[in-house]
Amino acid sequence: MYNIYTLKNGLRVVTEYIDHVNSISVGVMVQNGSRNEELELNGISHFIEHMFFKGTEKRTSKEIVQQIENVGGQINAYTSKEATCYYIKALNTHLDLSIEILADMILNSKFDDEEIEKEQGVVIEEINMSEDTPEDVLDNDSSKAIFGENSLSYPILGTIENIKSFNSKKIKKFVKSHYAPHNSVVSVCGKFDEKELMKMLEENFGSWKGEGDYKPEYKSPILISQSKYTNKPIEQLHINLAFKGLPYAHEKAYSLVLLNNVFGGGASSILFQNVREELGLCYTIYSYGQPYLGTGINNIYTGVSKQSADKALDVINKELKKFADKGISNELLEINKEKIKASYILGLESTSSRMFSNAKSMLLQNKIKTQEEVIKRINNINSDDINYVLDTCFKPGIISSAYVGQDIEYEKLNQIIEPDIKAYDNSNKDGIKRM
Repeated sequence: MYNIYTLKNGLRVVTEYIDHVNSISVGVMVQNGSRNEELELNGISHFIEHMFFKGTEKRTSKEIVQQIENVGGQINAYTSKEATCYYIKALNTHLDLSIEILADMILNSKFDDEEIEKEQGVVIEEINMSEDTPEDVLDNDSSKAIFGENSLSYPILGTIENIKSFNSKKIKKFVKSHYAPHNSVVSVCGKFDEKELMKMLEENFGSWKGEGDYKPEYKSPILISQSKYTNKPIEQLHINLAFKGLPYAHEKAYSLVLLNNVFGGGASSILFQNVREELGLCYTIYSYGQPYLGTGINNIYTGVSKQSADKALDVINKELKKFADKGISNELLEINKEKIKASYILGLESTSSRMFSNAKSMLLQNKIKTQEEVIKRINNINSDDINYVLDTCFKPGIISSAYVGQDIEYEKLNQIIEPDIKAYDNSNKDGIKRM
């Protein structure tokens, strides 16, 4: 059972009561991520996420985690392109402690210069670790290739140069302007007493005040047709091919999920069967969507040997064109409805996953998608929906590419897919910029 209400200061709250569990998941999600940053501040949202764990007026950094772990709970956080979330999962008997600690972190963090200096070293090492991970480098390169100078291309971790420039003054200013009740949501899922919960939230978060009326506004970026390459001394060539997707919460979103599942979503998918099983060109290959507010992209990822790259790209490109033209049968449509319903339901088996889902839906849409509503939308997918997504997303073909590997002639590889890119209508009405 869901309940939605707003505290006096404008902080939205969404709760979901589950009687058969004895756990509780509490999260504070803020509509602020790397997409909200200026270039010179890129990385500050993620750095601030770290700093919220580095001590408050009441607790040291050790006490913040220790008090939750001492009762068997888990405390963590993450930063994405469009949101940051701080969360705790614990036994429901420790709901009051969970809420109090999250509020203490959000409202009373000190952002001490000494702690900032120490954490700069930690985050720089995190960036170094990411730079040593080909998939991470590829993901950043792919974003830069297709989004260009738009803030969606900015890496979540930021740059080492930027990290070194952050100080207490910059951080406090950013938090004051970007962390506010009206662009945040508290999400609670599990077993609790609703009246007691409302009282706890008002007592702990009621004093939260933001500065001004900051509301994130994003311009829909033009998708750019270009390629990025990073030379790294590794065995495999990692490839990402990007094509059109759909924005977050688009009415045809589940139709796209279904088509991605058929095309590259599992071991029975077209890409897996044709590129790996039949030809043995790779170990891993899949397609996936990245929906954002106002825009979205799809990606095809694989890792291959340098010698197999041209053959793999040729097969992928041909299979994409064939899939876009032929679509899927009614039988395959019904089978994959069941697959994505199962995936959706199984993905919401824990209180934490449901808490995240409710928080994101409330934060970005200001409403909750119930399980019944989602299942109904999946059941209602028809051939018209499928054809719309095929025409909109798959038929335009590959827009941009990114490669990570050693001594790769990526310009030659691009020639395999560039004919489709060049075939785009140059009027730019499709929201794609040719380089």
